[in-house]
Amino acid sequence: MSSESSITKRLDGKVPLITGGASGLGECTTRLFVKHGAKVLIADIQDESGHSLCQELGTENVSYVHCDVTCESDVENAVNMVVSKYGKLDIMFNNAGIIGDNEVRVTDTSTENFKRVYDINGLGGFLGAKYAARVMVPAKKGCILFTSSLASKISYGNC
Repeated sequence: MSSESSITKRLDGKVPLITGGASGLGECTTRLFVKHGAKVLIADIQDESGHSLCQELGTENVSYVHCDVTCESDVENAVNMVVSKYGKLDIMFNNAGIIGDNEVRVTDTSTENFKRVYDINGLGGFLGAKYAARVMVPAKKGCILFTSSLASKISYGNC
């Protein structure tokens, strides 16, 4: 077996669910996982991008479900869908995230913006882990991943 074919099949038979998988880092991860042999479920709110990516990559390897990670029933539905469609869930990649409005000063940041960022970046990851664990713990296997950002640690110097 060549080095290239062994690399491209590292995820053969694995089933990941990727939130925020229709664009950005999630899209790149979706492409990489499919290239490595995985059957991926993209869970995102960007319906057009999600469906387009599925068409491009081939519907036998990747599928899409509309999922707002701040809505518990959407996350539960995505996990149920991946198990129903592929029979299992091996990898839960909680990738959906936003930076929010780009206010420089904390005094200019709205409470609504803060809550929106927290709900997507924090609550969304929690809900993904909660529902993935309900499948993975009984199966005694699985991997739950989270995307994180250094944005909260960067000071722009304007208070």
